[in-house]
Amino acid sequence: MSDVMQAARYLAYGGPDMVVIEQRPIPAPKQGEVLVQVRAAPVTAGDVRLRSGNVPRGMGLLLRAVIGWRRPRVLPGWGFAGQVVGLGAGATQLAIGQRVFGIKGFAGAAHAEYLTIKADGAILPTPDSLTDAEAAAFFFGGLTAAEFLIDKAQLQAGQRVLIAGATGAVGSAAVQIAAHLGAEVTALAAPRNHDLARRLGAVAVQDYAASPPNGPFDVIVDVMGTYPWARARPLLAQGGGLCMITADLPASLAAALRPRKEGRRRMAGTSSESRAKMQRLIALHQAGAYRPLVGQTLPFDQLPRAHGMAQTFHKVGNLIVQMRAP
Repeated sequence: MSDVMQAARYLAYGGPDMVVIEQRPIPAPKQGEVLVQVRAAPVTAGDVRLRSGNVPRGMGLLLRAVIGWRRPRVLPGWGFAGQVVGLGAGATQLAIGQRVFGIKGFAGAAHAEYLTIKADGAILPTPDSLTDAEAAAFFFGGLTAAEFLIDKAQLQAGQRVLIAGATGAVGSAAVQIAAHLGAEVTALAAPRNHDLARRLGAVAVQDYAASPPNGPFDVIVDVMGTYPWARARPLLAQGGGLCMITADLPASLAAALRPRKEGRRRMAGTSSESRAKMQRLIALHQAGAYRPLVGQTLPFDQLPRAHGMAQTFHKVGNLIVQMRAP
């Protein structure tokens, strides 16, 4: 194995050309860590926002205060799928050669040919039922969808659910999980994706650009911020809830300070990346409730192009970059 790898970094806040791939030494696993050879990684909405600095209203100063004023100090890449190729001292939870997938999270560094991560951290064995591309896509949309539908909205069988943005990474997971829970799903998507939404589990599908569908709905999942409270409120049943996956600062504060309004609920916030939530999502997959939707895949050296595609926020499913074969 060579002692150098291809890895991405951000030059500054800006367009897709601000993410570059360069040579870097392969990291050595420290105490309790494993070295993973990355096979595939998603390019997520979160990756795009960190690179561009383009975040929901009111979040920009908070973002730069955390990751850097002039350029992102974090490295690119939220999630990964690969194979264990090295063990640090005391890393007994995983074995050399084992397929794994996991989350590097906010600090990044998954857009690289190799990465290190705590063996007892956000990394788990990959089920044989998943390809490397599916494993890379697994956690981003799935964790968010499960958190909002199961934990926040407490979705029940027989309830009516509207999912706005139903065929992206989060929306496609939400349609599947909601249908598995026994909900009646109405999906909003571009006409070219209507058949896909039905295959995912929607019983009704409508063009997202058309007039709002007939309510009432017990739960509305607003993936991209197109159904804020003022627009969602007339469609919500008494006791219903609005899941704001992409919420600006005023909406997030409103949900935190006054979660119940006019007999309805407002839910925002981030999803947990704990091992327990990761394991729950794997259990949902094994029960036939969820399979990540992989859209386009690109070679790793086209990472800037992948960022350009992802920043439209109109991609189907998950966008994946694949590293070179070993």
